[in-house]
Amino acid sequence: MKEIYLNYIAGQMGLKVWQVENCADMFAEGDTIPFISRYRKEKTGGMDDSEVAELKHWVDVFAEMEKRKETVLKTISEAGALTDELRGKIENCVISSELEDLYLPYRPKRRTRATVAKELGLEPLANAMWTLKARSPRTEAARYVKPGKVEDADAALAGARDIIAERLSETAVIRENLRQIFRARRVVSKVTKKAEGPEADKYRSYFNWSYPLDKVPSHSLLAILRAENEGFLSVSVDSDPERCGKKIYYDFCQSQGYPSGELGEQIREAVDDSFKRLLEPSISSEVLREAKEKADIESIRVFGDNLRQLLLGAPVGQKRTMAVDPGFRNGCKIACLDERGGLLYHTIIFPHPPQNEKVKALMAVQDMLEKYRIEAVAIGNGTASRETNDFFKKVMLPEGCKVWTVSEDGASIYSASEVGREEFPDEDVTVRGAVSIGRRLMDPLAELVKIDPKNLGIGQYQHDVDQALLKEKLDNTVEACVNAVGVNLNTASPYLLRYVAGIGPQLAANIVAWRAGNGGFSSRSELKKVPRLGAKAFEQCAGFLRVKGAENPLDDSAVHPESYFVVDKMAADLGVSVKELVGNAELCSKIIAERYVSGSVGLPTVNDILKELAKPGLDPREAASDFAFADDIHEIGDLKAGMELPGIVTNITAFGAFVDIGLHENGLLHVSQLGPRGTDPSKVLKLHQHIRVRVLGVDLERNRISLGLAIQR
Repeated sequence: MKEIYLNYIAGQMGLKVWQVENCADMFAEGDTIPFISRYRKEKTGGMDDSEVAELKHWVDVFAEMEKRKETVLKTISEAGALTDELRGKIENCVISSELEDLYLPYRPKRRTRATVAKELGLEPLANAMWTLKARSPRTEAARYVKPGKVEDADAALAGARDIIAERLSETAVIRENLRQIFRARRVVSKVTKKAEGPEADKYRSYFNWSYPLDKVPSHSLLAILRAENEGFLSVSVDSDPERCGKKIYYDFCQSQGYPSGELGEQIREAVDDSFKRLLEPSISSEVLREAKEKADIESIRVFGDNLRQLLLGAPVGQKRTMAVDPGFRNGCKIACLDERGGLLYHTIIFPHPPQNEKVKALMAVQDMLEKYRIEAVAIGNGTASRETNDFFKKVMLPEGCKVWTVSEDGASIYSASEVGREEFPDEDVTVRGAVSIGRRLMDPLAELVKIDPKNLGIGQYQHDVDQALLKEKLDNTVEACVNAVGVNLNTASPYLLRYVAGIGPQLAANIVAWRAGNGGFSSRSELKKVPRLGAKAFEQCAGFLRVKGAENPLDDSAVHPESYFVVDKMAADLGVSVKELVGNAELCSKIIAERYVSGSVGLPTVNDILKELAKPGLDPREAASDFAFADDIHEIGDLKAGMELPGIVTNITAFGAFVDIGLHENGLLHVSQLGPRGTDPSKVLKLHQHIRVRVLGVDLERNRISLGLAIQR
């Protein structure tokens, strides 16, 4: 990677150039983000997976910029306009807008007023005016009058001004100076005739609204841009034409000199036209697009944080589970699952109106609990969830069995997906949905990787942001979570395996096929027997895969096979076997890390090995905890200001968090209730966190609930 890019990335991320260079080299060698962040800390200086992912994004951005520069240079060269000075400026660009500004005068364009004027032979007149040689423009213009083409001097001057206006609009210095002015102005929204209808009510707070562009909240900008796309608002930048016109004229004078008299009037007229017709629409669009890119990044960051918290949600573990997809008229779908999530039995009960078969449903549930030795009950949080939870309070649960409320978001998507059909080809969508609810209680990560993150009900404006950037972030987040937890090589589904570093869909399918044909893996080294899984893929994935009960206990740890020799030496120095050392914190505490640092193994790696040896295969996820809604709250009319209630955080956005308090409507815990201005809700709350809230207000007409955090006693 070029030095200009290395320096720029280092400056943007607050890193040393050597960190950036090492990572760029490892990416070029095919190393993955999880592998680099976990097993190459000496080369990264201890960067975490999110930092490595961000750096990878920059590396990809500049790889694309290099391709763009090749196109730009080729086009300008073919036009015979490429000078050494211009080539140098282009090759040293690190900001896209600067590159495009340099390219703009030479970029092939549609037919414009300026090109028409050039076709009429008026470019020499424009050049004379541009270089201040036409001291009497009207006299000079008379020389270009051509009957049938350029009727008089006024027409000639108009054409020359069109050429000058376009030239001004393509001047890099002018464009950048205007960007600086626009960025400090206000973004303004105005209502359209379409906004008179009721469908625009959700945007009413943004009617005839303005805000400083450089401070506008990401969710507000995305909201007004969505409203504009739907035809309810028009959005623009309050640009201050007078100031901009003066700046353009000043920049022209700084470059060409100060025109006087009639020539000065012609230049000023060209400046005004250039701003109104060319620069203002172009720069306004650019800075709004730039602001949206920042809003996208912020929104995507929130989405990624939410997804990480969701995927790393506390697992109940391998328990025989009764999964319930609640409903009224169509009944509650029940699926009984074994310890590994296999479907044992399914049925439908009707404990709620209109059927009200409470006794029959109670007897059926009691029978299933005993017959299938159920250890946990998972109830979806959708329609009839609260009523179904109340029903299960009348059930005699086995000792130690608890009832859990589980998010249904995305379950219906899974049930109708190709993945759902592959797993349960003989079952209908209702059964698949119930199974998904049960499995996500047992292991959220293993189940949720089967669903597109955009369908999990988290984040904000996911359909409005840059979809490629969103996919990149979400893919990186899923990959990071899967590899942070580790994957059981002998039980993981192909959908989970594909997110392990270095594997992907095809190798995941090959691993599952080899596992099925050979009775499973007895060691990590057997991975090398999987078709098409070469040395590089093994290097990337091995440390994140676990083999339970393997002969070598390190195969069930996060210690990478490349470092087994270090553990062998540690054990030998202590006079014990590797099996005796693994999991023995007391023995591990006697090891002096510095003694095992060598040319290929640095201190960060040795310290990681020691942590892993003390607690091998430790799951980073928290233990699951139970929860209950307030017994006396069943509908929004039961709420009163000042009430304190238990709740579950269901979504976190830039403007606050939504909290489930056991009703059909979630309450909003606004960001202003979480701390001082500028507080990041994702730094205060976690997805699915159990909290206590205080009711601030209830809007029965719009079914809105305002919440604050209750004072913890």
